[in-house]
Amino acid sequence: MILCLDIGNTQIYGGVFEGDEIKLRFRRNSNYAKSSDEMGVFLKGVLRENGIDPEGIQNISCCTVVPDVLHSVRNCCMKYFNKTPFILQPGVKSGLKIGYRNPVEVGADRIADAIAAVHKFPNRNLVVVDFGTATTFCAITKDREYLGGAIVAGLRISMEALEKQTARLPTVEILKPESVIGRSTVESIQSGLYYGSIGLIGEIVNGISKESFDNDPPLVIGTGGFSRLFEDSNVFNEIDGDLVLKGLFLCLKMNI
Repeated sequence: MILCLDIGNTQIYGGVFEGDEIKLRFRRNSNYAKSSDEMGVFLKGVLRENGIDPEGIQNISCCTVVPDVLHSVRNCCMKYFNKTPFILQPGVKSGLKIGYRNPVEVGADRIADAIAAVHKFPNRNLVVVDFGTATTFCAITKDREYLGGAIVAGLRISMEALEKQTARLPTVEILKPESVIGRSTVESIQSGLYYGSIGLIGEIVNGISKESFDNDPPLVIGTGGFSRLFEDSNVFNEIDGDLVLKGLFLCLKMNI
């Protein structure tokens, strides 16, 4: 079994692969002291509670956009699993040609998304929209060239900014509202977050398509924690919430 970990700014998203299938998915907030012991105790506990023997983990594949946590991740994997983890970082085999001016700047989670997307949809131009702490847009050609993309504040950051920077706007549950016109402050915020995101997604995808895929429109894929919120919005051709885990799994296989 393969343990895959995407360690983000606000969440750890993990999964266990048995063969090519995901047997377990789990999340936890990452805004806690990220010591190797805390991480190791959590990981072993969540595996055991879900009927998976930690001794059965053969390899560990990780990516993170939080550089300070890498030391703890490595120590955790060595101490609690007796494994040296594979870290998706610049220089590893990815099967992609990175078009960024400075390839080192591309977030490892975005590369993982792109690896999984081109594997699942070969010979297609793609735009991957990942709803994490930030909402990211990645453009990939049918020739597996990662062109770049766009980054905007995520849904939760946007909601928290309204609450923190205004005197009377509350924290709200992020969900699809019943109508565009909100009839309360909560409904109005929910409408702005949801329909504002739809408009933003459409505009950025349209711009990417015109700039890079004029004669061959891309397949638009949604992924990440809030992607399922937009299932009925027609902004995506496909939604796959596990792209980052699948990309970590595939990249590990390329590098061992």
